Amino acid sequence: MQLPSFEQLIRYRIHIAILAIVICAFTWATELLGWVYVCPYCRTQRTVIGLLGLLLLANPQHWLNRWIASSLAVLGLVVAAMQHFNGWKKIMSGKFTWGEYWYSNAWVLSGCAIFIITGLILFLWSWRPVSK
Repeated sequence: MQLPSFEQLIRYRIHIAILAIVICAFTWATELLGWVYVCPYCRTQRTVIGLLGLLLLANPQHWLNRWIASSLAVLGLVVAAMQHFNGWKKIMSGKFTWGEYWYSNAWVLSGCAIFIITGLILFLWSWRPVSK
């Protein structure tokens, strides 16, 4: 299996942005439906992912878009790193538990948020128009 090149990813900017917005909407829906507990860390991370998706739909090369996106990404990354580090503290102290479902563990989800937010901001900063 070969990973797509960056040039191939550039062609799918709209799809990537919509995927980020869908992730945001789905995770907000799980909270609003009462399927997960209320978590201010998670709320911040999911909102940043959605807002970065929206900013990716706009002109990714505009300086104001990149400034706002970078500020939001820093906020989301700091919050996700704090939550993720709290998981590492629990692991090191022997108090870590996976919970009933490992895939809804805050440590796992904050790691995913770090990955997604970093990818979105790197994509936004390196995006350029596709030459036809």
